[in-house]
Parts: sequence; structure tokens; C-alpha cells
Amino acid sequence: MNNLKHTSLKDLAQRIGVSIPTVSRALKDSPEISRELCAKAKQLAKEMNYRPNPFAMSLRKNTPRIIGVIVPDIVTHFFSSILSGIEDTAIANGYFVIITTSHERFEHEKRNIENLVNMRVEGIIACLSQETTDYSHWASLTDINMPLVFFDRVCLTDRFSSVVADGAQSAQAATQHLLDSGSKRIAFIGGANHLYIVKQRKHGYLEALRANKIPIEKELVECRRIDYDEGMRATEALLALPNPPDAILAMNDTLAFAAMEVIKSHGLRIPQNIALIGYTDERHANYVEPKLSSVCHQTYKMGETACRLLIDQLRGDHTVRQVVIPTSLQIRESSMKKKITIG
Repeated sequence: MNNLKHTSLKDLAQRIGVSIPTVSRALKDSPEISRELCAKAKQLAKEMNYRPNPFAMSLRKNTPRIIGVIVPDIVTHFFSSILSGIEDTAIANGYFVIITTSHERFEHEKRNIENLVNMRVEGIIACLSQETTDYSHWASLTDINMPLVFFDRVCLTDRFSSVVADGAQSAQAATQHLLDSGSKRIAFIGGANHLYIVKQRKHGYLEALRANKIPIEKELVECRRIDYDEGMRATEALLALPNPPDAILAMNDTLAFAAMEVIKSHGLRIPQNIALIGYTDERHANYVEPKLSSVCHQTYKMGETACRLLIDQLRGDHTVRQVVIPTSLQIRESSMKKKITIG
């Protein structure tokens, strides 16, 4: 992106060789300033892509300072709960939050960044879109010293702080639970392989298989897109195998609900024929039949932590931190082929 660098009134004043108040009045066509200087200031402002700051902070009025947030969507409980954590923490520290959505599109994400920068937000908290594989638009924020914190779907972790769930450990624990409760042939449904959270959760699933000396079969791993329709297609592909799975670990609840619909449409029972575990623990997990076992995220805490990391940066602490928030496995009806005996 070429338009991220701020041009200030000071930059314009230095180029023209006048004071900041003078160039400010010239841009406003003040009668005190010559027509020639007014025209010159306006032309230079256009050339240097100067934009007045609509959110300029007034210290005398104690106007809140602005933080920008970019999320893939705001429909799911997962993201709305994270946003609550961000917003509550921001408000408690004197900041106002502007929320933008990428709608899982790379171009929307880039446009959101540029819009937030042009609004002069003081920092950005973001979750990558599923389409994002080129990170140059994020890297360019370092050129203008824009503080940035990622959450959930992250990149460039050597440069930017991030907040994530314990993807590998939780997927390994979920897979182990399926094995312990009677499943023998477990499939994994994920999103696009370039996403950090997909890599982590798939790794945990594979580690559980290795730990139990179960051969890894590529046809049992379906990584497409985090999308309901893609989840249905992935499940159909798994059930069409000559030797279909008797359990599925879906890397989020959207994919799990899609799998549930397909399994039922084939006249199969959950968990007797196919056990099922989802991720993120959407509220609907309690309302479906059978109730969905799920890896539960501390979503509010993820948002709260991301915002605290950003505020630390804004206050001068530029340490890059990678924070992992623990999850918990919420066992319900969908995963228990048999009762587990402890002891």
C-alpha cells in the first residue's frame, strides 16, 4: 500500500516555508492569507495526499482516543465475544473503538487498514481473513510506526504481538478423548492450510494419532475453507470413502454443525455411528441434538488481552509478545461412544 504514510500540517508548512498556523489558515481560504499562498497550499496538500484528521484529539475536551479493529465477521459469538473484551478494555483505558469487517476478503482487509490509518487511529487489533496469504500490507504498518496486535489468525509473529488459543494442545486432547471414548478412525475437517490456527489444530490431531500408534491417512484430513457449505462438502467426501471415519474433529463449530447435518442426512447416528467434536463452543452447541462436544475458548479474555497488549504499546512498551490463552474441552453427548472409566 502506498498511501499509509501520514502527511501532517507540519510537513506542508516546512515544504512551503511558512508556519503551521499559516498553512492551516491557507487551506481554509482565510482572507488573511494571500490567494497565491492558499492555492499553493491546496496544490501541495493534494500532491502529498494530505488528509485532515477527523478524529483529532482535543485535550481540552478530553475526547477519547481511537483504536481500530479488523475482524472477519461480527455474526458469530466467537468474534462478538472477543470484540466485547476489546471494547470494554479500551473504554476502561480512555479509548474508543472503531470496528471494521473484512468479510473474509483480502481486498476488504487491505482497504480497512488504509481507512483506519487515514482516520488516524492510534493502533490496530486484527484477525486475518481466510484469503490472506500476502502479509505486505501488515508489514508496511511498521514503516509508519502503527502499533498492531493480532488475535486468533495471526502472521509475522516475529514483528507483532498476538493472542491465540492453545490450538495444538487442545486438538490433541480432543482427539485423545475421541479415542478414549471408543472411536477408532478419526477424521479432521479444517480450513485453508496456510492459516496458523489450521496448522496448529491439525498438528495436534496428528500428534494424538502418532502417540497412539495409529497410521495417518491423508484421505481422513479435509482442509478446505471455514465455511458451512465447504464443511458439508468435506463431510460428504469423508462419508464416501470406502472405509469412512467413525469420528470427526471439526476445527470450528460452523464446520461441526455442517458435519452434523450431513451425518444425519445419511441416516447415521451421532455418536453411535460417527462421534463429533467442534471448536469455539458457539452457544448453539447446547441447542442441537445431540448436544455438541466442543473445545471452549476464553473469547472475552482473548479480546481483553489483545487490547491490553496494544495499550501497552501505545504507552511505550514495544516488546513483542505471543500470548496463548488456554481452552477447555466441554464434553457433551456427541462424542461419547462409550463411558470412560477413570481409575
